[in-house]
Amino acid sequence: MTPVRRAVPGDADELVRLRKIMLDSMSPSADVAWQPATADALRRHLADPAGELTAFVVDDPDVPGSLAACATGALHHGLGSPGNPLGTSGHVFNVCTGPGHRRRGYSRACMEALLDWFRERGVRWIDLHATEAGEPLYASLGFARTPAPSMRLTL
Repeated sequence: MTPVRRAVPGDADELVRLRKIMLDSMSPSADVAWQPATADALRRHLADPAGELTAFVVDDPDVPGSLAACATGALHHGLGSPGNPLGTSGHVFNVCTGPGHRRRGYSRACMEALLDWFRERGVRWIDLHATEAGEPLYASLGFARTPAPSMRLTL
């Protein structure tokens, strides 16, 4: 069984490192200006065990203080509906396994722990944006494509 744990504030820099790997896999960028603010935000969120954003990680078995994989998620509160009476939903993001640690079940272990975290909070709906490489993992966990297209406005 893969040893997975809930991330702590001291993991913030490593979570940002893995996030950069994930983002670069979709659209490479030399921009790193976002990293300090993201690490600060992660430290704040991870310091609150009752907070609405968390991450689960697998430590790098070869490099103390480094992470091999992670999965991050956040709770969202909206209004109830027939399929979701509490109006609580989850969003999964920042799922990444470092290149030297892939195909060992690390992302699956992190995702399973994150899904348990959502279940413990009564979350009925969980969304994510999947890369082509990640889609088989998410499908095996029960995620399915939805008919609603995603839209975004950038201000």
